[in-house]
Amino acid sequence: MTKQIAIIGSGFSSLAAASYLAQAGNNVTIYEKNPTVGGRARQLQRDGFTFDIGPTWYWMPDVFERFFADFDKTPEDYYELIKLNPAYSVYFGENDFITIEDTLEKIRNAFEKEEPGSSKKLQEFMDEALDNYNIAIKDLVYRPGVSPMELVTTATMKKIGQFFSTISKEVRKEFKNPRLIAILEFPVLFLGAKPSNTPAFYSFMNYADFGLGTFHPKDGMYSVIIAMKKLAEELGVTIHTNSNVEKIEVQGTKVKGLLVNSEMIEADIVLSGADYHHTETLLKKPLRQYSEKYWEKKVFAPSSLLFYVGFEKKLQNVNHHTLFFDVPFEEHAKDIYDEPKWPEHPLFYASFPSITDTSAAPQGKEAGIFLIPLAPGLNDTPEIREEYFNKIMVRFEKLTNQEAKKYVIFKESFCINDFVEAYNSYKGNAYGLANTLLQTAFLRPKLKSKKVDGLFFTGQLSVPGPGVPPSLISGKLVSNLIQKEL
Repeated sequence: MTKQIAIIGSGFSSLAAASYLAQAGNNVTIYEKNPTVGGRARQLQRDGFTFDIGPTWYWMPDVFERFFADFDKTPEDYYELIKLNPAYSVYFGENDFITIEDTLEKIRNAFEKEEPGSSKKLQEFMDEALDNYNIAIKDLVYRPGVSPMELVTTATMKKIGQFFSTISKEVRKEFKNPRLIAILEFPVLFLGAKPSNTPAFYSFMNYADFGLGTFHPKDGMYSVIIAMKKLAEELGVTIHTNSNVEKIEVQGTKVKGLLVNSEMIEADIVLSGADYHHTETLLKKPLRQYSEKYWEKKVFAPSSLLFYVGFEKKLQNVNHHTLFFDVPFEEHAKDIYDEPKWPEHPLFYASFPSITDTSAAPQGKEAGIFLIPLAPGLNDTPEIREEYFNKIMVRFEKLTNQEAKKYVIFKESFCINDFVEAYNSYKGNAYGLANTLLQTAFLRPKLKSKKVDGLFFTGQLSVPGPGVPPSLISGKLVSNLIQKEL
């Protein structure tokens, strides 16, 4: 018997779940409040420039391959993937940077030049990271976070010490050079927590970085959203944009449907890929699983101040992905996690997709995306945004030894207030809940409501966690739980 399934939001996890549920024979409809699909992975087009509003890094290509293979497809059926070389560069000072290339052998050579003897240590570190990757990404991460026993396997028991140590400790045991330490700690920032709070087991992110490499889908990350939308529609999914969900209708303790743009839509199952905290506000208080106090105590991944900039000319001395670590990481991290405030000396990241992809900017011009990680919930004003744009542009020009600001044709910004307005994001967070030890797997908010029959959740505030590949996996996990329910 065909079941009516209503999905809130159209980000990676919602689109993934929709495809699995439609493949299983259900009648699936997505309701997206914004004018276009994609959730946080939308696109900005202006004056011939194209920017990814959200994610810009394509890591773990095997997770995308596994997703499309579940439908007898490949990513190449929908979009072209370009492996970046170099993957990225990291600035530590004026004209002072380390370039991370596209193979582990080249990266080992770069480490050896920086610190004699470090290439051997890097190989040993990466062997362990690969082992962790095989355990985590090929097995553990595909478990739904229902029970602590999901984490107990022969392989994980051998790694138990790594769950109680941290990335920061393990890296510092082997490496003394602060620049190499910064590069090795960088990948876990995608998990939304400080390296000093992230279990050492998560070194599998280093394998994703150095072992698998960094890719760029032609026409940007949004081409993956377009691919997933096309796949979903091929499977029979209906997608409605400009459709704001105002309430989750419940009769007794059983979900009945959604109130969308003041119209009642009946459904046997409701799945929300929207912000978890916001979704529960669409329920009466007794039906919410988690209190305001619960959310306030959680460690959230950062928010971001983003700038989308069109430059009149091509820029020099930068790569497609360029990190600026010329100020102390610990100081900025403290301003995000420990004593939340606007950072005095922020680290920042820049992406120039037009270096790789001619579709990103008109000929002879450059598209630039600049990102400053921030604590969620900060006061966000146009004046503060402008102050920080000027701060990073001064440093950017000095570090890369070029004039850039005077060549700005336009800039648009996106920050805490926009995350709240566009995505109903709790405190304007950008990446969901941090993957700390106490917020891993079964300790994260559940995929299935404990209080409302037929209500499910997916996405970065739930299992398995923040990031694009985990969002795809989250969609698969929740669809499996829904199928069991049906």
